Amino acid sequence: MTGLVRSGGMPLSRQLYERFRRAIASGQLRPGDRLPSIRGLAAELAMARGTVDAAYAMLAGEGYIVMRGQAGTIVSPELRDAAALDDVATFPARSSSRPSGRAEPLLLQMGLPAIDLFPRKLWTHVIAREARRSSASDMMYPDPAGFEPLRQAIAAYLASSRGIACDCRQVLVTNGFQGGLDLALRILLRRGDRAWIEDPCFPPVRTALELARAGLVAVPIDSEGMRVGEGIRQARRARLAVVTPSHQSPLGVSLSLPRRMELLRWANQADGYVIEDDYDSEFRFVGRPLPALKSLDRGQRVIYSGTFSKTLFPGLRLGYLVVPDRLLDSFIEVSAGRSNGLNPFAQRVVAGFMAEGHFARHLKRMRKLYAARRAALAAALTAEFGERIRIELQPGGMHLLLRFMGRTQDARLAQLARADGFGAEPLSSRSLRHDCGQGLLVGFTNAAEADAPAIARRLRRAIEPVAERRARTD
Repeated sequence: MTGLVRSGGMPLSRQLYERFRRAIASGQLRPGDRLPSIRGLAAELAMARGTVDAAYAMLAGEGYIVMRGQAGTIVSPELRDAAALDDVATFPARSSSRPSGRAEPLLLQMGLPAIDLFPRKLWTHVIAREARRSSASDMMYPDPAGFEPLRQAIAAYLASSRGIACDCRQVLVTNGFQGGLDLALRILLRRGDRAWIEDPCFPPVRTALELARAGLVAVPIDSEGMRVGEGIRQARRARLAVVTPSHQSPLGVSLSLPRRMELLRWANQADGYVIEDDYDSEFRFVGRPLPALKSLDRGQRVIYSGTFSKTLFPGLRLGYLVVPDRLLDSFIEVSAGRSNGLNPFAQRVVAGFMAEGHFARHLKRMRKLYAARRAALAAALTAEFGERIRIELQPGGMHLLLRFMGRTQDARLAQLARADGFGAEPLSSRSLRHDCGQGLLVGFTNAAEADAPAIARRLRRAIEPVAERRARTD
C-alpha cells in the first residue's frame, strides 16, 4: 500500500478503497483471500483505525469483501472472477436520505449540504458557550414541543424567508423530517385512509405512508408540478396529500400558483390536509425563493415541514413542523407520548446560531457557493458527454437530473457509478405507476469547482461502456 497521498487530494479512506478494489478486479486478490485486520493495517500504514474501517465499510457495502467479525475479513467468495465485478451490488441504490454509515460522502451524493465548508470553528464556539451556560434546569425532561427559544427563532425565520405568519406555539421541533412526517401520519391517518403522493416521489415518504397502512394515490407530475386535478379524479375524498411544491423531489419543478390554489381548495372542501415538505427551498438560483404553500393557507389545512439536515448538517437530526391551531394539542400530546422531547442541548446550540445571525449568513454563503458548483459540474459533464447527455437545470435545489440519449437503463448506470464510488441514484426507481423516464440523480453540493472536470471524467469512465454502447445501437 505504498504511494498513498497523505495531504490534499483524495481522502485516505477513498485511496485505500480504490487500491483494494483494483487488486480484486485484477485478480491480485482472489475470492476467499484474507485481508489484513483493521488494527493491523492501520498500524502498518501509520494511520487511524477509523480510516481503514471506512475503506473496508465501502468495500463491504458494495459487495467486494465480507467482514466476519473475529473470523476476519475476506474477499467475497461470490466474486468468481474479475468479470463478475460488473454484477456486484445489484441491490437498488439506497436513498441518500438514509444514514449510510460512511465516514465521508460519496462522490455526487444526493441530499447532503457542503460538509467541506461548514463553519465548524464558529459552530464549536457556540457549543462551548452553551455548555458554559448550562444549569440544573437543563438536565430536566425537555419540552415535548421543543426548546422555546429555538421555536421562536424558527418562527421569525419562516416569517422573513418563507412568508409564513405563525406563532412560535405552532412550531414543533421534530426528529428530522422523518420524525415529523411519522408524527403527522400517526395523528391524521386511520388504517385504509387514502393519501395523495407525488409520482415520482421521495422514497421515504412512500415508505412512511405504507407503514401507516394508507391507500396510496399516485398523482403524476408535469412541468407545473403535481397534477391536482388528476388527484381529485382518482380520490376526491382522500384524507391527505404530501407534496414538495417549491422543488419537486426528484424532478425539481415548482408547483404553479393555479395548482397551489386548486390544492388548497381541495383540502378545504374534502376536510383533508396537505403536508408541505419544504426540504431545500432556501437554495434557489434564479430570482427570489418562492413563498411557501403555507403562506397561502387561509383555511389552516397545511402542515409545513422543514429540516436543518439540508441547511446545516444531517447529523443534527432536527426538523420542525408548523401545525394548525386545531391540531396543536393532538400533536403535542402524541409527541410527548412517543419521545417526551428531543435532546435540548442541540436545540440550544441551533437557537443560538440562528439568533446571532450566523444561520442567515451561512445560507447566503451556501446559495452563492452552490450556484457556482452547480454551474461548474454541469459544464464539466457537458464537456465530457457532449450530445449524449441532457442536463435538466431547474431554478433551485441541490441535485442535477442527467438524461442520457438512447435506451440506456438508469439502474445499470447507477450500479456502475456506485461501484466506482459515486452516489448517483436512478430516476426510474422513484416512480410508482407513471413513467418519468430514465436518468441519473446526482448531488453537486460537495463537488468543488476545481474538481468538477475530474469528477465528470471519472463518471464518464465508470458508466461509458454501457451508455456509449446503448447510444450507438439507437
